[in-house]
Amino acid sequence: MAVTQKKTILSGIQPTNRLTLGNYLGAIKNWVKIQSDYTCFFMAVDQHAITTRQKPEELRENTWFAIASYIAAGIDPATCSLFIQSQMPQHTQLAWILYCNGYMGELNRMTQFKDKSSKTGANIPVGLFTYPLLMAADILLYDAQLVPVGEDQKQHVELTRDVAQRVNGIYGEDAFVVPEAFIPKVGARVMDLQTPTAKMSKSAVNESGSIFLADSADQIEKKFKRAVTDSGSDITFDFNEKPGVSNLISIQAAITGETIDAVVQRYQGKQYGHLKVETAEIVRGELLPIQLKTRELLADRGELIRILRLGAEQAAVVADRTLKRIYDRVGFVRFES
Repeated sequence: MAVTQKKTILSGIQPTNRLTLGNYLGAIKNWVKIQSDYTCFFMAVDQHAITTRQKPEELRENTWFAIASYIAAGIDPATCSLFIQSQMPQHTQLAWILYCNGYMGELNRMTQFKDKSSKTGANIPVGLFTYPLLMAADILLYDAQLVPVGEDQKQHVELTRDVAQRVNGIYGEDAFVVPEAFIPKVGARVMDLQTPTAKMSKSAVNESGSIFLADSADQIEKKFKRAVTDSGSDITFDFNEKPGVSNLISIQAAITGETIDAVVQRYQGKQYGHLKVETAEIVRGELLPIQLKTRELLADRGELIRILRLGAEQAAVVADRTLKRIYDRVGFVRFES
């Protein structure tokens, strides 16, 4: 019987500010579920983080926290390649080649650039404009066939595909593996508890709308009790008519594994207060073991360094192979070591 080769997946989260329940349910929890079925590369993308000004010590600590949280949530370093983006110089080496093959018009159309640059003022960092090509380098460097993304990130994968196909047309059709967006069937797009029409964010101005992975049990309870719900009293799922209630239902379903209909059925005849309190309990129960394991890992930096060095070594095997192939195609002089 022929052995089916696993497809390759790459994903990462910016370690800006603190990771949220949205990062966990929308990404990390899904990584844990799929890690055995794919060849996985997971990273903390700290180079993307500095497209907006960061305090160095905060960025460093947030990066350690992100890696520890991945492992605490169930990412197995023995199964996946786990590393920090800035520890892999191949990312920026490949990015330069993509800068030379990407077009200004493409980058100017990127929705996130438009959104972020509109808040920056007159002095827009060049990195804010070009970072989608660094993201493309992240993906193409590991011959990733699939990229787990939310709907708001599909445009970045499309740009990666366009640039990869362009380079393949110039330098040979097998220069790059052309990736596809992978939107998992499970998971949730977690919304802000105070503004349930907006996605829960690490950088929200009003922190009471975000559940952070390091929040205490009391903080979680208070935030859910103050969560904005909707007019009426029936607990039904409809993000257009009842975004606040629907967000809480979605959070419960993502954690418990129940269907949306099953969660709704449990609340027939109950009040919004029941939904808020029980959602807080479910979230606390999910996060507590992760919090305990995260603190344990952060107390042993030596073990985290060992894990990250191993992950970087594994990733470098693939990254160096890709970089050599592209350097040869482009025409750079290289010496065999």
